Amino acid sequence: MGRALKAAAAKPAEPFLPYGRQLIEDDDVAAVAEALRSDFLTTGPFVSRFEAALARTVQAREAVVCANGTAALHMAARALNLGPRTKVIVPALTFLATANAPHMNGAEIVFADVDPETGLMRPEDLLEALKRAGSADAVFNVHLNGQCGRLEEICAIARAHGARIVDDACHALGTAYIAGDGTVVPIGANAFSDLTVFSFHPVKTIAMGEGGAVTTNDPAMAQRLQRARNHGMTRDPGQFHNLADAFGADGLANPWYYEMAEPEFNWRANDMQCALGTSQLRKLGRFVARRRALAAHYDFHLAALGPIVRPLCRTRPCLPAWHLYAVRIDFEAAGITRAALMRALAEDGIGTQVHYFPVHRQPYYARRYGVAHLPGADRYYERALSLPLFAAMTEAEVVRVVQALSRRLGF
Repeated sequence: MGRALKAAAAKPAEPFLPYGRQLIEDDDVAAVAEALRSDFLTTGPFVSRFEAALARTVQAREAVVCANGTAALHMAARALNLGPRTKVIVPALTFLATANAPHMNGAEIVFADVDPETGLMRPEDLLEALKRAGSADAVFNVHLNGQCGRLEEICAIARAHGARIVDDACHALGTAYIAGDGTVVPIGANAFSDLTVFSFHPVKTIAMGEGGAVTTNDPAMAQRLQRARNHGMTRDPGQFHNLADAFGADGLANPWYYEMAEPEFNWRANDMQCALGTSQLRKLGRFVARRRALAAHYDFHLAALGPIVRPLCRTRPCLPAWHLYAVRIDFEAAGITRAALMRALAEDGIGTQVHYFPVHRQPYYARRYGVAHLPGADRYYERALSLPLFAAMTEAEVVRVVQALSRRLGF
């Protein structure tokens, strides 16, 4: 008995596996240290370097970096003038910020249903939401888990109804869409949309601590986004209005002068964040490949748990950069509640999460609009569970997760 206890005590506990986490390596630390030793900790050269690198990566003309993905969504709403007396269509299956950003700028939100097998808004869901709305000024299309839906059809419908398109790609840096002509288009290139929004939170494909960005192919829109992240101010002489104050008798812009065309918040990202982001961006291909390989490993091992546990359906026109690995679980057939399963897996050192509780059912929006009948969103939510997925995971850890899931479900 004594030897058995000693052996058990000597066995190291398996590390806790969160549903997502960053991978920070020595070169990332060195990049941040370089920024810390530089002359600028904010509004310096690391910011523009990151923006140029991101624009190249996603094949966009312009990228504007900011403090986080929520700020990026707010900036997109501001740039499109989504204020009072405007309507924005948002899929019900998303994080709060997708709806909150345009709404806090004054827009009213119309929630669209989603495919219960993917969580993505389909063309028919958008058409139904447009019918309920009567009209819409913008559509915020969400690429949930890293997958994108039928972009060309969705964007064509939105354009036909006079609506601008924002791709909420906070889950989808590194994802690509296969267009109807076979062209592979990176999400963020805005081949069909007006703006694309990204997040660089630690659980996302690359991390900046916190960080976000908006990409566009319209230089004037980029200028509006730059003002939106920086108090509404500009030092660009080409954007000045008060010429008598802005310019001296020699015709040159006064070196101290700046203007505010509209009041905005401070949503800037600093140079330390951008130094880390630039270093991480160099590894995007490796990180995406690793996430895809781990997702395939999950698919293979979870096959034995079907039909109780099933991976998400894959969307055909998409090459996903998996931010999350979500499964659909028939909890009723398994004889266990989701909460009980999550607690049991946590006891096994495995973190899980639910992405997301449908936003149209949040108390604020339910009071404001009533609870729309969106059965696809409700069905997706009822079965969803996100399992651990991050670039530093091993195949053995995927097997560990599946074995624990199998045991807790009684297989």
